[in-house]
Amino acid sequence: MRTSSEVIKQVLLTEKGTRLSEEENKYLFRVSINANKIEIKRAVEELFKVRVMAVNTMRRKGKKKRERTANFGTTAAWKRAVVTLHADDSINLI
Repeated sequence: MRTSSEVIKQVLLTEKGTRLSEEENKYLFRVSINANKIEIKRAVEELFKVRVMAVNTMRRKGKKKRERTANFGTTAAWKRAVVTLHADDSINLI
């Protein structure tokens, strides 16, 4: 079983994420590509001491990056989790 720090890689601070946290009490996390929703829920509850109501995940495909030659490479694929918290809970990101 993975530890919480292995499941949650970082908190994503984006414009969309800031809007979601203010309006809908949802937070964005970059998570391990092999983590499932149950592991993500446990990790967020353990790390931030909050109650998680729902977890939505999406896999983000790596982008093509052109090298100096005609060859193309790609950036790494990753997984994003949108975590909805209980109405009484919040995470202080700053």
